[in-house]
Amino acid sequence: MLYIVGIGPGSRDLMTQEALDVIAKTEIIVGYSTYIRIIRDLIKDKEIVSTGMRGEVARCQKAIEIAQTGKDVAIVSSGDAGIYGMAGLALELAAKAEAKIDIKVVPGVTASIGAAAALGAPLMNDFCHISLSDLMTPWEVITKRVDAAASADFVICLYNPRSKGRPNNLREALDIILKYKSPETVVGIGKDVARPKEIEKITMIKDLDEEDVDMTTIVIIGNKNTYVADGRMITPRGYTL
Repeated sequence: MLYIVGIGPGSRDLMTQEALDVIAKTEIIVGYSTYIRIIRDLIKDKEIVSTGMRGEVARCQKAIEIAQTGKDVAIVSSGDAGIYGMAGLALELAAKAEAKIDIKVVPGVTASIGAAAALGAPLMNDFCHISLSDLMTPWEVITKRVDAAASADFVICLYNPRSKGRPNNLREALDIILKYKSPETVVGIGKDVARPKEIEKITMIKDLDEEDVDMTTIVIIGNKNTYVADGRMITPRGYTL
């Protein structure tokens, strides 16, 4: 059996019981080295296969090969494995393999949900996820999606918003969003969610400091009805035109 496990954003408290149970009973754990460190205390007596960044294909292939031998193996992914995680790639590769295996996807708490809880209740009305990483998706496609989401006034959760290699992607996305949303639109920032150095900050588009944002940050941009009360970001359940 191959388990594809979402381990949440970084704290055991935000891991589902199913994820904990699967990790406890599975003999071999495969994952990105950073994710392995996050759950090290849970897997200290297990066989571990880890690779560095951008080793996703190799990790999935290795996990599939192990499962084909009849062993139980879990490939771990931060947040939810089916949201910018390992589930899609693992399922695609397994479908192409000659020897078929049993697969179970174990859901986890994605970073936007963890950040939203820390910030208040910003996701109470329609929202969307958009990754600003153009490693897998062309930038022109990403900008079209940002434009569409902003024009419809979705609450927008930006994943992978800014990195050293892509320092201007967030700025370009915000410029698109400002075509439709007010500069006073409420924005929540969740950095290193559920990890020891977690930071939450509520601001507005016009005051957002891009230096506060990196690849471990979730940026949640409210809709026109989102407001701040008692230091918490709130999007009403109903929408007022």
